[in-house]
Amino acid sequence: MLPTQVKIVEVGPRDGLQNEKEVVPTDIKIELINRLADAGLRVIEATSFVSPKWVPQMGDNTAVMQGISRHAAAVYPVLAPNLQGFDAAVQAGATEVAIFGAASESFSRKNINCSIAESLKRFEPVVSAASALEIKVRGYVSCVVGCPYEGAVDPYKAAEVAKTLFDMGCYEVSLGDTIGVGNPASIQRLIEACARQVPIGKLAGHYHDTYGMAIANIYASLQLGMATFDASVAGLGGCPYAKGASGNVATEDVVYLLHGLGIETGIDLAKLAAVGDWISSAINRPNGAKAGRALCARTE
Repeated sequence: MLPTQVKIVEVGPRDGLQNEKEVVPTDIKIELINRLADAGLRVIEATSFVSPKWVPQMGDNTAVMQGISRHAAAVYPVLAPNLQGFDAAVQAGATEVAIFGAASESFSRKNINCSIAESLKRFEPVVSAASALEIKVRGYVSCVVGCPYEGAVDPYKAAEVAKTLFDMGCYEVSLGDTIGVGNPASIQRLIEACARQVPIGKLAGHYHDTYGMAIANIYASLQLGMATFDASVAGLGGCPYAKGASGNVATEDVVYLLHGLGIETGIDLAKLAAVGDWISSAINRPNGAKAGRALCARTE
């Protein structure tokens, strides 16, 4: 039995743009977020409060948060992995933050220079500060299926990290196939392992399309009752660990699948396709959404 409704978490403005080599102008980022809200997206990850030394693309985080026209029904979560970032996010008006751990020890050490256990410990002050201010915290687990350094990842390892984040106070945990090596069988094994530790209604799928499997993986996840997915308009965001590979699954392709299955999203697909077409030309990159390109070609 498939879910009747699905929540899409739009990650294009943050996860999608952060790998762009050219700095995207602040007004383009603001317009992107506003257009996404206008197309019916109700959870839009707006920016990231990390040191601009590490992620220069997100150095205008406060300007972005203060420049958007907030839609009454939408939330605009931001990445805030430490207390300094959290405080800056709150000052900029954030009402939801996200923290991230990894299911692979090698990835954790290479990415944030500490073990998984140490990285999770670092988030405790953020979660308790957020809880005191009644700010919701979402957790991400990266490399849930495979790691660029150590290959296949045990689903039980991913489940363990997801449980730690959930027990810490994350209201939802997003399972990230960071390098996009998952297929329907490995994704279902992952979800079954995680759903034994965290209720399925509190889990989300974040699938990269490196091998063209993201849409198949979403369908496999729907079959197990998962009803929240992260996606990026126009497929923004490459995969830094696989040269030339596509990154996030395109929101337009996900919505096309869901609407075809009779699942409600609250999103206007034609408007969304137009947003994908607009941002692709604004930052001068090809539109990575197959459904988006097809819909735009029909209206030309």
